[in-house]
Amino acid sequence: MSDIAEIPVDEQERPLPPPPPPVRSALTDGPILRTLLSLAWPNVIALSAGTCTVIAETSYIGRLGVEALAAMALVFPTIILTMTMSGGAMGGAVASAIARALGAGDRERAATLAAHAILIGISFGLVFMLGMLIFGPRVLEMLGGRGAVLTHAVAYTQVFFGGAVLPWLLNTMAGVLRGTGNMKLPSFLILNSAAWQIVLGGTLGLGLGPVPQFGMRGVAAGALIAYSMNICIMGWYLFSGRARVTPKLRGLRIQWAMFFDILKVGAIACFSPLQSVLTISIFTHMLAKFGTTILAGYGIGARLEFLLTSIAFSFGIACVPMVGMAIGAGNIARARRVAWIASAAAFVAVGAPACVVAMFPDLWINIFTDSAAVRAASHQYLSTVGPFYAFFGIATTMYFSSQGAAKVIGPVLAQTARLIYISAAGWWLSTHDATAQSFFWLAASSMVVLGLLSFSSVVLTRWGPRASKAAIRPALSGAAD
Repeated sequence: MSDIAEIPVDEQERPLPPPPPPVRSALTDGPILRTLLSLAWPNVIALSAGTCTVIAETSYIGRLGVEALAAMALVFPTIILTMTMSGGAMGGAVASAIARALGAGDRERAATLAAHAILIGISFGLVFMLGMLIFGPRVLEMLGGRGAVLTHAVAYTQVFFGGAVLPWLLNTMAGVLRGTGNMKLPSFLILNSAAWQIVLGGTLGLGLGPVPQFGMRGVAAGALIAYSMNICIMGWYLFSGRARVTPKLRGLRIQWAMFFDILKVGAIACFSPLQSVLTISIFTHMLAKFGTTILAGYGIGARLEFLLTSIAFSFGIACVPMVGMAIGAGNIARARRVAWIASAAAFVAVGAPACVVAMFPDLWINIFTDSAAVRAASHQYLSTVGPFYAFFGIATTMYFSSQGAAKVIGPVLAQTARLIYISAAGWWLSTHDATAQSFFWLAASSMVVLGLLSFSSVVLTRWGPRASKAAIRPALSGAAD
């Protein structure tokens, strides 16, 4: 019996091998709360170190004299505005654009976006540099700077804002990495920057060892040197191909659509820190009429707010890649769940320590003052406002979640509403001889307003694509009436 000849098969007709299973990522498929906490904890540690830097700077600037300390208080709002705009507003917008591109599986677009983001960071840094070098002295004078205080403030401003491109570039690169889900390297570099900033700022400012005393200029130079060191590390990591996204600068062709994808979120988001600083300035101005003691007591409470803001920011910035990648992949339901879980986590993470301080304010106040009068004012402020800081945690996560979804206008308008509320209610209280306690209740209620409005704006804003209307088909000619 002869063997049956094998029937020839056309190679082009052979069945294709089964496609490889899709690569799963914790950012797009993992459990939300566990992934959120894994992204948030490095930021909590790093940003808490940033708070320690502020406390350390306040300590050694105080050794330069009362005028230098007052000058730093004068300059501080402009520094905070620079860092929050570059890190939170525009940095969050960069992370959002990168995450949405990666969620859609478009690495080429993500790399091009990263290159355009760097150009945006440099451009904004130059605007801040020129603006503060030209108009900074006048702005500081309008804020109340006089004599030696103004001289110290201008000295710091000239050095720090002379290198304003550096913090903008650093925070832009951090935004690129955070958009890929890498929170550990930016957090480590913030920790590294805080350590070097304390060492270099103290050495150059006070003149330790063989180093001459440069005063406020030395403090500002210490910060810029620390930023430069970390730019070098982050730049090497990004451009060596170790990151998930490598910015394409060589042969880059400018694409305005890429700028728009970032700026449609970042330009609007920048109004949030601007309004926040304006709100704080107006509230501080209204409290000033009660004298130095009340103002100092409020200042101690405001330092707690700075620490709690770092915790809220840590959860908020962790939302951006998770929401952005879910939006890019078309998984709107997951993006929503990330926002709700993050807001609940931030409510607890911010509210718990704030309530502890509200019940035991000496734990915080003892760090800063021994004055009985200032301690009494701080007790009054913290016991009133402390329990309501949790709503600030909600507002922050809603703001960053909206950045990830590229729908940030709602939370920004919530900040606008808070600004109007503080201004209008504060004016009414001022004209009715209200006590400082009434203003403290105003601060507390404004946080509730901000949190609830931010939450409501996300609930009411559509994140997914609009449903297309179904085409109306003509009735059949033979259809019955």
